[in-house]
Amino acid sequence: MDPVGELHQGFSEEGAEAVAWRDVEGVLVKAEMFFLSTTRRDGRPHVVPLPAVWDGGRLHFCTGAQEQKAKNLEVETRCVLATGSDRQQGGIDVVVEGAVVRVTGRERLTELAAIWKSKLDWDYDATDEGFEHPEGGPALVFAVTPEKILAFGKGPYTQTRFRPNT
Repeated sequence: MDPVGELHQGFSEEGAEAVAWRDVEGVLVKAEMFFLSTTRRDGRPHVVPLPAVWDGGRLHFCTGAQEQKAKNLEVETRCVLATGSDRQQGGIDVVVEGAVVRVTGRERLTELAAIWKSKLDWDYDATDEGFEHPEGGPALVFAVTPEKILAFGKGPYTQTRFRPNT
């Protein structure tokens, strides 16, 4: 069952309607790049662009174990991923809030590697613990299960909230 959107009247143009879930999910499926926001041990934010894939109602991304984002997620699993249009007058911006879990298991990682290949033309080999890239070494794979998704329509301006896990 698709999540139901709740229009925030205070941040939406008069007469605007909530963004439809199919449109939000379309942005998540089509987007190649997202901005990942994590929190450092000292509380400072850390934001980086990275590719991610939407599959099975979750966003998936990968990173090296020694990268700052992986170190941040060891301490604080909550994060935000955002994507959308760089246009002011059109498109939909989508923000996904949730907590990450490591994805392990060769079968699931093989499925995800196939999605990375078909969508981004990245070659990953699945292992039991993550991805292996011929030129880049091992990568941890994470999945974010959304706790809240915000969709910002830009023509007309709208703010719609989805709470998939409720």
